[in-house]
Amino acid sequence: MMKLSIKWRRLASAGWLLAMLVILLAACGAPAATQAPVATQAAAATTAPAAAATTAPSSGGETATQAPAAPAGAAGGVLRVGLETPSQLDPAFASADSEIAILNSVYDYLVDITSKNDIAPRLATKWDISPDGKTYLFTLADRVTFHDGTPLTAEDVVWTFDRLRDPALKLPTSDLYANIDSIEATPDGKVAFKLKELNPFFLYDLSDNHAVIVKKGTTDFTKFVGTGPFKVTNYSPDNRMELEANPTYFVKGKPGVGKLELIFFADQAAEVDALRGGQIDLVLRMPTPLYQTLQNEPGIKTVNIPTNGFDLVRLRADRAPGNNPKVVQALKLATDREAIAKLITQGQGAVGRDSPIGPLFTAFYSENTPLPKRDPAQAKQLLAEAGYPDGLKLDLHVPNTGDRPDLATVLKEQWAEAGIEVNIILEPESVYYGDNGWLDVDLGITGWGSRPVPQFYVDVMLTCNAKWNEAHFCDPELDKWAKLAGTSPDRADRVQAYNEIQRILIQKAPIIIPYFFAQLGAVRDNFDGFDLKAFAGRTDLAAIREEG
Repeated sequence: MMKLSIKWRRLASAGWLLAMLVILLAACGAPAATQAPVATQAAAATTAPAAAATTAPSSGGETATQAPAAPAGAAGGVLRVGLETPSQLDPAFASADSEIAILNSVYDYLVDITSKNDIAPRLATKWDISPDGKTYLFTLADRVTFHDGTPLTAEDVVWTFDRLRDPALKLPTSDLYANIDSIEATPDGKVAFKLKELNPFFLYDLSDNHAVIVKKGTTDFTKFVGTGPFKVTNYSPDNRMELEANPTYFVKGKPGVGKLELIFFADQAAEVDALRGGQIDLVLRMPTPLYQTLQNEPGIKTVNIPTNGFDLVRLRADRAPGNNPKVVQALKLATDREAIAKLITQGQGAVGRDSPIGPLFTAFYSENTPLPKRDPAQAKQLLAEAGYPDGLKLDLHVPNTGDRPDLATVLKEQWAEAGIEVNIILEPESVYYGDNGWLDVDLGITGWGSRPVPQFYVDVMLTCNAKWNEAHFCDPELDKWAKLAGTSPDRADRVQAYNEIQRILIQKAPIIIPYFFAQLGAVRDNFDGFDLKAFAGRTDLAAIREEG
């Protein structure tokens, strides 16, 4: 168990967090309907998926603006970015923001996602969709080479996605791409994807964090042979990664700096201290209290955007005590989501409703199913009926990043009133997610990054056989609605399906989502082009340049 050594957490240990909690619990009754999130980008987060899925494409398909194919001619300067220490550098297993930030700098995606959740070209400059919506034909950018000088080919794209979808390899992406029937390189160098069933969100699936294009046959990912804007020149696993601009990068004007230094820190307070002291230039994410300390800091610009990212509190449903519905209901009754959201996010996010389909997904978000009013006495009674008359003792595993340690502290205090004793076990993020340990623990808090469409969460964390179903919750009715939501071309069908999924999660699932967090970042004011994305690791570091 790690000690709460981060400076700002000392305030919590001094009692301020508990004091604020008591005040909020006294002021708040039942959790109110979810408050409106920060307005910026709210519409963009939902209109793009709906538009992509509502109408069947014509034979002409969809044509993206072609990315310029010219040498970058990168500017000079150095951009120093603070990140948590990465653990997984095989793209198929990467999950933390630090790992995704490295992938996004060294490799390229076939298609990308903008900060407004629109599909954008990257290696693919154009795509055509068949009238039945099941065949996608991608045209690749010209004159793209890997860092070792090898030209990019359609076969590299085919190999990349065949690897990601191969069920025998048991990769986290195999479920996501199980609907692909075939992938072929055409004689004229294009790539054709054929689907088994219609998927209105397929372009978004191709932009998944893991889906960077790697060289055919790659087995050693520590060599970092990508096509991306930066080339790795030095990698010290516990310290830093140094990169230089790719002089033959195919996107004109990128990267904006000549060198990129990714500096690894053991905790986020140290990152912010380094930013404030001038040792680094950019922090992509941070907990709310640290963000607040940077307001009006000379020489630093802060950035705050709404997201559909959330911290998930979940109990395993496949073994005791989580396999008892009364225990699940007791945890839900012992939790005041509104008080938690106010205390932890300090108004920077939105209250959660135990479902990943949040208010930014305006077309699909529903408040039709009421949340239970907080009632610790009733929760205690349910625990007694479940066979725990003297209360329940639980270990709570928590990654020591973001606001998750503070969330654990608040839950410990709230649940104590219902007779639930919590032992908080703090772990480095790389340890928590390493070797899939997070999937094994009985009770944990997991940070889920923002995704552009709700179907991602449904497919990878909620259905019975989902690779990342960390709650081990299986409900055949939910699976039925999940299939409809992910395959129907009819928007009304998808709205109904997502509403039913939210109902099931609120009523039955051993998960609690108390809030959706904002993404909080900061950069030194002599840099321009910092466009923070909802999933911070996907922020385009190649677009940032030093002014003057």
